[in-house]
Amino acid sequence: MISRTAYIKGAQRALPIVLGYVPIGFAYGVLAGKSGMSEANTLLMSLIVFAGSAQFIAVGLFASGTGGAAVIMTTFVVNLRHMLMAASLAPYLSGWKKRYLALFSYELTDETFALHSSRVAELKESRVEALSLNLTAQISWVVGTVLGIVASSLIGDVKPLGLDYALAAMFIGLLVGQCQNKIRICTAIMSGILATGFYLVGFQQFHIILATVLAATLGLGLEQWIKR
Repeated sequence: MISRTAYIKGAQRALPIVLGYVPIGFAYGVLAGKSGMSEANTLLMSLIVFAGSAQFIAVGLFASGTGGAAVIMTTFVVNLRHMLMAASLAPYLSGWKKRYLALFSYELTDETFALHSSRVAELKESRVEALSLNLTAQISWVVGTVLGIVASSLIGDVKPLGLDYALAAMFIGLLVGQCQNKIRICTAIMSGILATGFYLVGFQQFHIILATVLAATLGLGLEQWIKR
């Protein structure tokens, strides 16, 4: 009974991600079909790789005729951030068995990491809920992919549908949920200002990363100063 309740709770917590993953997965399915990827490979990538940005990059590389080795290396580099995310959560998963750790890490994404980070102290005692959250997120992505595969022959361009905004909208929703105090709100505002500034001065490729690192550092410094 407890496991069932925890599973339902995890699925409910994943709802903001589901609302974003279905349309984004749909866009991926459509673009993959347009790039010439087979339906089987398109679906298998969502089942095995399960990394939104990496999948879109891979589709673009396949469409341009890039070889398999280059695609694998590129997606590997893009997903290196998952090592940092997993490392930050690892201390709170010390009591989990290895098979659960493997499943958790396999389905960990930027979005699920954001939700787990908001309640990181509870991870050790909420294994079922955490795994349910991850599983629900991946199922929604796969559902979106299947719908995109079906519709790929009917849709010429996904941009008029506004699907390209779904990812940004989902991250905005997750950000709002993280702004639980004044320091986090200030950090979020500062990161937005810095990202815009870096973009305008020419850092089009790294403006978000630079803004995130600087704003997070300033926020941490401010939090430590207030505590002292």
